[in-house]
Amino acid sequence: MNVAYVYPWDIVGDPAAPERLAALGVEAVALAASYHSTRAATPYHPNHRVLDVPYPAFYLPIRPSAWSRLVPAAPTWTPEDAYLQARDALKAAGLQVLAWTVLTHNSHLGAANPDLVVRNAFGDPYPYALCPAHEDVIEYCERLVQEILTAGEPDGLILEACGPMGFGHQSVHEKTSGADWSPTDVDLLSLCFCTTCADRYPPGTRAQVRAAIDRTPPLDTNHRTSPTATPGAIGATTIEEALGSLADEVRARRVELSTSLRQRLIAVARNIAPNLPITLHANPDPWATGAFAPLPSGEPGADVLVANCWGDPATDAARLTRLKELAGPDQRVGAYVLTLPPRPADAAFLADQLRTYAKAGAAEFHLYHAGLASPERLTALSAALQLHS
Repeated sequence: MNVAYVYPWDIVGDPAAPERLAALGVEAVALAASYHSTRAATPYHPNHRVLDVPYPAFYLPIRPSAWSRLVPAAPTWTPEDAYLQARDALKAAGLQVLAWTVLTHNSHLGAANPDLVVRNAFGDPYPYALCPAHEDVIEYCERLVQEILTAGEPDGLILEACGPMGFGHQSVHEKTSGADWSPTDVDLLSLCFCTTCADRYPPGTRAQVRAAIDRTPPLDTNHRTSPTATPGAIGATTIEEALGSLADEVRARRVELSTSLRQRLIAVARNIAPNLPITLHANPDPWATGAFAPLPSGEPGADVLVANCWGDPATDAARLTRLKELAGPDQRVGAYVLTLPPRPADAAFLADQLRTYAKAGAAEFHLYHAGLASPERLTALSAALQLHS
């Protein structure tokens, strides 16, 4: 199956959008039901070309009684029922509509509730990142899924950021590259030490992380070399090397966060719509953070496991192969294919990538992004899908 990703504002107010998407050669549309802030091009829309989305929003009517401590914000740049309007228009064109649901990535709620966000080993908060170690965050995600399924009545559910966000985040005017942090440093800076997470790690973990990032020997609270420090952490080339003997336990605690959230959300979804297909944006890497949450042992409760394929095709293919190995006999694996820069608007290039991903195990192509792409890119994508079929 081919799935095109779009925002509600790509459809609402553009009567030609549903047929344009259907003509691409896709069977389904992933329609954002909850999404973070962004600045989006709208190359086709009859009323605008750029849309500024200043905060994360929920694109269905917000019923106050349906929420607890955390309540999502309503948009002002589209109607409050934009998801429902877009859904109906897409279904009228013969397309399935999957509810694209962004969970723990929410700067609006994070800024208003700093006690619930991810904090690194230095205590620095990541306001865009709700930490799923907190019950309030898990409950918010559960209610989000419940509202989307009951009010939105989608043909399927897509769960994104179903776990902790990390350091890697394109914030407003990002100014972090000059620190020359390595990929291992970024992994370490993605470990959460909020009030709930910090106590779950073995003693000495915070000191070990701080020392590895700063290239100094770990210190205890009295500024002496820590007796729990693991040798070899300074200048480590992997997060396992940086954490040493602490790595197994820290990794287990991290994976547990995503596993618990994922399983609770799947239980909510199955209770409301037992046969609804559930898609997970997932990464087999146990240290993964962000939109594609760690899934190192698989998830039998899901129907589709989708891997990010925005990088080097060989690396992407290896990730797909690993997800395929983790998938059960009745589960499908999908490739989240980038059709935007730096990928060229070239049908032969895109078709070659699709073949590579299919050979690695992808049975579905999730195409990002049909609303942001230029006419030339959509033409190339349509041709690539035909070449691959």
